[in-house]
Amino acid sequence: MSGGARPERVAEEFREVLAEEIPRLKDPRVGFVTVTHVDVSGDLRRATVFYTVMGKDRDHRATKAGLHSARSHLRAVLGQVRLKFTPELEFVEDVGLDQVERVTQLLKEIGEQSAPPKKAATEASDGEEERATGE
Repeated sequence: MSGGARPERVAEEFREVLAEEIPRLKDPRVGFVTVTHVDVSGDLRRATVFYTVMGKDRDHRATKAGLHSARSHLRAVLGQVRLKFTPELEFVEDVGLDQVERVTQLLKEIGEQSAPPKKAATEASDGEEERATGE
């Protein structure tokens, strides 16, 4: 997003309007969509809408197609926000949450592989206690 407070305020307003309007679409391809955030260019002529979708890969593709076909309608809805120009909309699936989940899973797997077996860890700590107490 190009700096400035105004594009940020406009982006937040667009996010709220689109978050209310997208579930009202009658297109069966559009599934359960959450608008995560909107980036607006500094000249307020372009808006990139980031969203997440629940479901399988085919649901994601269908939702993308449904949102693409609904762009003109959603642009008209954004006309409520009083601007000189109504921005062109681009929809991008926000994969940030999926990436975070994947990294978390990988770290968990690495932790399980590198952790010593519980029995050996218990025996090692018993041996240390015996040496510390001199027994």
